[in-house]
Order: sequence, then structure tokens, then C-alpha cells
Amino acid sequence: MAPPENSSGAMFGEDMMSDEDVLRWYVLAGVDETIDDAAHDRFAEALSGRGEPGRRVYRSESQASAMPLASSSPPSPPPSSTFDPSVSAPQMQGGGRGSIPGADASVKSAVALARAAETLEALRAAVTDFDGCPLKRTAMSTVFGDGAPDAKLVLIGEAPGADEDRQGVPFVGASGQLLDRMLASIGLDRSTVFISNTVFWRPPGNRTPTSSEIAVCQPFVERLIELIDPRILVTVGGPASHSLLAQKGGMSRLRGRWFTFSTPRLGHPVPATAIFHPAYLLRSPEQKRLAWRDLLAIREKLEHEESAPS
Repeated sequence: MAPPENSSGAMFGEDMMSDEDVLRWYVLAGVDETIDDAAHDRFAEALSGRGEPGRRVYRSESQASAMPLASSSPPSPPPSSTFDPSVSAPQMQGGGRGSIPGADASVKSAVALARAAETLEALRAAVTDFDGCPLKRTAMSTVFGDGAPDAKLVLIGEAPGADEDRQGVPFVGASGQLLDRMLASIGLDRSTVFISNTVFWRPPGNRTPTSSEIAVCQPFVERLIELIDPRILVTVGGPASHSLLAQKGGMSRLRGRWFTFSTPRLGHPVPATAIFHPAYLLRSPEQKRLAWRDLLAIREKLEHEESAPS
């Protein structure tokens, strides 16, 4: 990506934009990381026939038609899945947008490491040392979780953002501040709940984590819930609700309903519900009235669960 050019082809930055202006333009365009030492003009490379090593660029349709195909043999079928049967449905999907090379092996490794963790601190250490998720390579911090290890309420959000990546703590930016106020409205705070995400590293550009990235991290998330053994599980936003509750559809359809979350190592099914992500509420404040209803239902459910015999 390059700053805009004027009609003569000269860069605006040459005589109209300062270095600070150019950087500000990049930030506004959503650029938040570098991927090479120098910029590349891909359009010029395409026109000249040059390109990245191993990347075929055609100068014309006649040249393209004259180029032989790389191979006429059909592709080999993918190997059959050998996932552990305890791995949940979203993990079994694999593939899809942003598929992780070697995802089968990474998920198997995550399952083994998660099972071996007998305490929350051991699980934190296992996640910190885990290298099976490519998100870790571009993130500053591992954002494991925050709160009480014996919490009665566990909240699982989508992914760390820029503020969370810098501080290594989930939900500390603007949406996190709103979440704190939401919890306070029903008499809760971070000392009485536990907060984490579907993935433990920030996706580049704050994009939504892919199904493969969520699948690699999900054994750790499930083990986190098993170790805390909460009374209630709350999924925050669509990605968390879809992966942990195995439900499809938008949040408008999922919120306000109760489901059950269970794994083979949980002693009992955990009541679970979905709420709007605070980031969505910041963009759509008119939905806060529905969020308030959901919070009241969570408080009522939590009071009921706490009064029930163990």
C-alpha cells in the first residue's frame, strides 16, 4: 500500500505531505504493522513481468495461454482426520479461511498439553510456551486471562486487541472498560469472575480470528473452564458463542437464551448464555437496553445456581 498519487503520478508526500502526514494516512488506512523492509509496487511488477519468486505473472493473454500448466495430474486427496474424539466440533472443521498449515498436529499438541495441566497456573504456562498458533508470531503478548481462579462466572470473548496485546490482560481497552461497568451493574468485578478469549494472541489488524486459529486454542479454553468449574459460562460476541456453544446465527438470535456447556472432564453441564460484545455496544448504543436485560438474567441465574446444592 502506498499513499495516494496526484494526476501526474507524483507522490503527494513529495511536496505536500510531511513524514508525519504520511504516517497518519497509514494509520487511518488501517496499517498497523510492517511486513517488509521496503515498499513494493505490485502493479509495476505485474506490468514488467517481474514479481515475487515463484509467482507467475503474465504480460498478456497470449503469453498466458502459451504457458504450460504446472501439472496435469489431479491433486492428492487430503489425509484422513485423526483428531482425538474429545475435540469439539469447531476444531474438527479445520480448513476454511486462514487454515493453519499442520493444524492437525497443532490441535493434537494443544489437546495433550491442556489435558496435562492440573492447575490454572500450569495451563497458563502451557499456553505461554505453545507455538502451534501462528498468531503468536505477530503478537507482543500472550493474553491468557484475568480474574479469580475459583470464579463462579467465566466470560470468554473473541480475541485480544491492541491494548490487550500491549498489557497482556484481556478487556482493558474501551470495550473492557464498558465490560467492567456492565459487571459492576450486577454486583460483580474482576476479582469475582474470570475473563479470557477464544484465542490468546492478537490477530493482526484486530481482524476476527479464523476458525482454524480458534480450533488450535480451544483445547486450552475448554481446559480453563474445566479447571475453574464455574456456575455459569458467558460467551461474549459471535465467535465465542459459535465455537463454545456450537450455535449458528447472529447474536440477536443467540442472546437472551440459555444453553449448556459440557466436556468429558467437567463434572456437570454448565449453564451458558451469550451477550453482545462491548465493542458492538459502543458502536450500537441502542442495543444496551437488551444487554441490560441479559445482565439481569445472568444475575438471577447466578443467584439461583449459588443457592442450589452442589
